[in-house]
Amino acid sequence: MTGAAGPAGADGSDGSEGDSFDDRPQRIDELASLGERAVGFDDIEAGNDDTFETDEFQTDDEVQTDDDQEGAASHRGAFGEFGGESDAFIERTFRERIVLVGVALPGVSDELLGESLDELELLVDTAGADVVARVLQRRSAPDPSTFVGSGKVEEIRQVAEATDCDTVVFDDELSPAQQRNLEKLLGRTAIDRTAVILDIFGQNAHSQEGKAQVQLAMFRYRLPRLRGKGGSLSQQAGGVGTRRGPGETQLEIDRRRITRQMHRLEAELRQIARTRDTQRKSRTRAGIAHVVIVGYTNAGKSTLLNRLTHAGVLVEDRLFATLDATTRRLQLPGGESVLLTDTVGFVRKLPHQLVEAFRSTLDVTNTADLLVHVVDGAAADPEGNIDAVRSVLSEIAPDGDAAKVRPEMLVFNKSDRGPGAAELAAQFEGSVAISAVTGDGVEDLLLRIGDRLRALLPAVDLFVPYDRGDVIAALHRAGEVITETPTDDGVQISARIAESNAPRFAEFVTSGGAR
Repeated sequence: MTGAAGPAGADGSDGSEGDSFDDRPQRIDELASLGERAVGFDDIEAGNDDTFETDEFQTDDEVQTDDDQEGAASHRGAFGEFGGESDAFIERTFRERIVLVGVALPGVSDELLGESLDELELLVDTAGADVVARVLQRRSAPDPSTFVGSGKVEEIRQVAEATDCDTVVFDDELSPAQQRNLEKLLGRTAIDRTAVILDIFGQNAHSQEGKAQVQLAMFRYRLPRLRGKGGSLSQQAGGVGTRRGPGETQLEIDRRRITRQMHRLEAELRQIARTRDTQRKSRTRAGIAHVVIVGYTNAGKSTLLNRLTHAGVLVEDRLFATLDATTRRLQLPGGESVLLTDTVGFVRKLPHQLVEAFRSTLDVTNTADLLVHVVDGAAADPEGNIDAVRSVLSEIAPDGDAAKVRPEMLVFNKSDRGPGAAELAAQFEGSVAISAVTGDGVEDLLLRIGDRLRALLPAVDLFVPYDRGDVIAALHRAGEVITETPTDDGVQISARIAESNAPRFAEFVTSGGAR
């Protein structure tokens, strides 16, 4: 991998390798005139890029104030030192100009980094902003104060000025101190991938539960990043001669208020979770199987739900178009009814705050009888998307044990866009290729769902007298009859029956029982 190295600092060598800093102005001027993306790769080793001493910057434990806010009035993102009054991370009143920054750490290939930045660009577009440039770097470890090192920060600042960007978005999560330091050096808002995803969720959450979950995740993200508003908004010192010490600072007040709101939201979500649990128990007693659709965002989950159940769920060709879970009844070709639930889509580097906040919604995957894992067969890296989804499913599984993830069936969608879906289905045993848009392969999918659900039930041996034809008919309706063997006095039957229906046929079960 080749490209320009980070510029040297004013006080000495940067320790970088590559092209000299002298040709940078020419590259920046060309970028400004063409309006194209800036792509530079740096082979700076961690620890060498130390133009600025680490102790000149704040750490996560230091109290942050904004008394030093200066300039950059025309570069107003929605968050941080140079942000507006909005609660969003990306401004809504105009389309912000965004510079993306990607860092390839050990084990990350150029191709993987490029795919990650492509996805980040889609996220930024979904959030309502435009990407005007990219800056790339390779490091052996993140810089503790700025993540990319001071030399690379200077290059990013030059690219930001040349493109007149409003916000710089990093593909990796930044610590509060790194975010603060970057804003001071860049003179504009600096956020990370987590903030962009949170911003999109904030735009697309519509139900009471969805809004509460997103707000809780945002509070968890913002709390360690709160910044003081100066002494003018803090309480005055108390007592004669201020002997009782200084009053409470505005920063402390804000932290206490956010903590109180987080506790309120957590209590609200616990109540919603209890309601969900009651509904789940009711479905279990009714003996209705539950199928949950999971998959990477924009894989076509909502389109499939609409195709199968005419649910009328919003469908758009963008990331995280729908967040709220939707459940509908579905009739399978074998005659049995199941409940089909569409869940929120997953993504690489899904913020931990969101996983925790949406746990009550995602827990439906832990009680499902079958997971229908929808994969975009036309995606650049479908196998990587599969791994990302399975990683989140393992994280939210009981005790975080991957072995406790529910049974899964892979469905490769978008066969109408090329041969990719069919080729992938041939590689993964038991999977199916479909097009949720055209309906191609959907009938086969329904048959396979029915077969998989029946295969998951225990086999039971029963003996039914000839005068109880009603029982034989009920067995066909309630489960899957594997074999029927006539005898002198009745019919010996082997069938798969849901656990909830087993008591209805208990008197006819032979000594062999379930197997």
